[in-house]
Amino acid sequence: MSLLENSKVRRMFGTDGVRDIANRGMMTPEIAMKLGRAFTLFLLKRDNSKPKIAVGRDTRHSGHMIEYALCAGITSAGGDVYTIGEIPTPGVSYSVAAGDFDGGAVISASHNPAEYNGIKFLDGDGFKLSDDEELKIESLFDLKEEIERPVHGSIGRITEVPGLTDDYLRFLIGIMNKVEKREYSIVIDAANGAASALVEPLFRNWKGKVSIFANEPDGLNINLGVGVTNMGFLREKTLTEKADIGIAYDGDTDRILMCDGKGRVIDGDIMLWVIGRWLSTKGTLGSGVVATVMSNMVLEDLLGNEGIKVFRCGVGDRYVLDTMRKEKSRVGGEQSGHLIALDFANTGDGLCSGLLFLRAISDLGEDISTLSDRFDRYPQVLRNLRIENKDIILGSSRLKKAEKTAMNELEGKGRMLLRPSGTEPLIRIFVESRDRELMNATADMLENTILEIASTGGN
Repeated sequence: MSLLENSKVRRMFGTDGVRDIANRGMMTPEIAMKLGRAFTLFLLKRDNSKPKIAVGRDTRHSGHMIEYALCAGITSAGGDVYTIGEIPTPGVSYSVAAGDFDGGAVISASHNPAEYNGIKFLDGDGFKLSDDEELKIESLFDLKEEIERPVHGSIGRITEVPGLTDDYLRFLIGIMNKVEKREYSIVIDAANGAASALVEPLFRNWKGKVSIFANEPDGLNINLGVGVTNMGFLREKTLTEKADIGIAYDGDTDRILMCDGKGRVIDGDIMLWVIGRWLSTKGTLGSGVVATVMSNMVLEDLLGNEGIKVFRCGVGDRYVLDTMRKEKSRVGGEQSGHLIALDFANTGDGLCSGLLFLRAISDLGEDISTLSDRFDRYPQVLRNLRIENKDIILGSSRLKKAEKTAMNELEGKGRMLLRPSGTEPLIRIFVESRDRELMNATADMLENTILEIASTGGN
């Protein structure tokens, strides 16, 4: 089926904030300033007389440029800014939730290359904004009528609060200290991102050997050949160091992927399987586990054997969170490593999720080396096609006919999805089936159809 994300139509916001090449398109200083003003006006409409907004950024070269522009927009609308500096996205969320703030903003393009940047907004509880709330910000961004601007003492102030990073680190160390078995040897890939300054103090008291790589950001090397989108680096280092487990983050540390001592990837599905069972034994799981439509069908099989229900949702952590709230679940996530455990964090937190996984395997007595073998996943194929007019093509009658054919052929044998990326000009083709030949043939047919339609301008 075609999945056009279960969201309202937004012009600026994707599945994870506003994002583009820095100093181009949607991520110029001018737009950042207007977004800061619009976000502040949005908070003012919520009766926040002088909104207090925490702002953090990752390690990108363009971070300061976007930060200064964003803060100018916030203060010009009468908001007070509290800048944290370089900090993971979940660190900003933690700071907002723990402090006296009305909202937060994160300057990051997450897993995207270094030339990109973006802005994500948080509410006063540290949660990402809903589609409707982002639509309201867009309407204020486009506001034609001039709103009376603050002057003199009503103009907002900017205050540096770097100590909030230490508070976040102490929170993580509190989780670490409850991991009973700490003898594993670990390799860490910090992606030259926001986790770079935190991993060494966080794992300082780990009993096993810890080898840390990609923790020397220079503004240009974030995600460059490292991190969750480049798992070959982690696999190589894990094998070279003869480690029991490897851990990789993305640029803003809201995602995590791992690998075992044989270099096999431990993705979000496996982590959900382990953490879900662990929380169930503690009686704190809630109604079940939330996973996206991209999660492997074996997750449902294995958790179902334990009496644990899996709820499906669209791709994107906001939809994971929405479904968790609706179904009263306490944990959910994506195959890509974006996990939310509501008893610990209000957004995806790679550092926190990794520690919870280590606690879970310790408490459950799991053998890391057997997890991949036991998680006997259905074969999947995922193809990313770079298509500029992706929404037009996904609405094509020719493609809908091809989709129907694919679903008929897969009936009872697997499933397929077509969806646009929320952050890049991509159409993603996803097919899952125990029959590999059928799976690949179906993916080929869909890919060829999309490329043919694109070559004719979407007709």
